[in-house]
Amino acid sequence: MYLNKAIIIGNMTKDPEMRALPSGQKVTSFSVATNRVWKDKDGKKQEGTEFHNISVFGRQAETCAQYLKKGQAVLVEGRIQTRNWDDKDGVKKNRTEIIAEKVQFGPKAGGSVGGSTYPSKNSAPAESNSVGQQIDYPEEEINPDDIPF
Repeated sequence: MYLNKAIIIGNMTKDPEMRALPSGQKVTSFSVATNRVWKDKDGKKQEGTEFHNISVFGRQAETCAQYLKKGQAVLVEGRIQTRNWDDKDGVKKNRTEIIAEKVQFGPKAGGSVGGSTYPSKNSAPAESNSVGQQIDYPEEEINPDDIPF
């Protein structure tokens, strides 16, 4: 059995771009940035960012183009695909992208989604509603031996 599945959660790096294929099918393209934090062999904190090219087809492409904006959090679930072509000068090009099967919108860069307000890191604490509360995660690394289950 083979599996080609990608799931990423990150932030939009620019507004999505929608176009139509010659067949008339809509396709929307955008890029998502994901971050990774780890400690190197000397114990120093390191950070890295990856940029993922996303393509969405059909009705979902239209919805993404309409509602997604730069800076917004997004969850993308799909498959990885690499395309190859020759550009107008005859130079071989390739592009690896995620063909989205499912896209879930997160809070917008301004802090709201679906009428609910989510606090940003720099904002005052939210009122006591379970949807808008900010979770503060510890900075230090968690030791699996400390987990009680």
